Amino acid sequence: MKIDEIMTLIQAVSDSTLTSFELIEGDTKICLKREKEKSKIVTVAAPAVDPAVTAQMVSAAAGMAGAVPVPAAAQAPAPAPAGGEEAASENGDAAAGNVVTSPLVGTFYAAASPDAEPFVKVGDTVKKGQVLGIIEAMKLMNEIESEYDGVVEAVLVKNEDVVEYGQPLFRIR
Repeated sequence: MKIDEIMTLIQAVSDSTLTSFELIEGDTKICLKREKEKSKIVTVAAPAVDPAVTAQMVSAAAGMAGAVPVPAAAQAPAPAPAGGEEAASENGDAAAGNVVTSPLVGTFYAAASPDAEPFVKVGDTVKKGQVLGIIEAMKLMNEIESEYDGVVEAVLVKNEDVVEYGQPLFRIR
């Protein structure tokens, strides 16, 4: 077999979805494989919704359904401060910190296995990109990484809690 024939075979395997090819000609043996690409999981965050728009949509829906109007204070929560910081509570407590929220709906796990130590505890120092926990969604384990450098001030969920999209999980100062 000549080199140009071998190159033609290689090109044919590259262009196809073939995962294995074997040619035996006399004492010459050629094996070509094309491995399947591994799929990647990409998590995409939903766009932020303006509370004022949500309030208008609730009012419009209530009007169409003939329902009793909802007071404006109950229609939408107060907008969160920029930068992910929590606002001071009505009691005057200044509970400032960066909040790591859930990027998806699923079950939260604080450790890699039931008998393992939690990834982080209150008081631990964390770096940006460090794994804080895992959220299982549709049998896929998604690592939740810290978006901030700092100290874990609070773990806001318990192990095996079901969490919602956008739910606060950790507060880091």
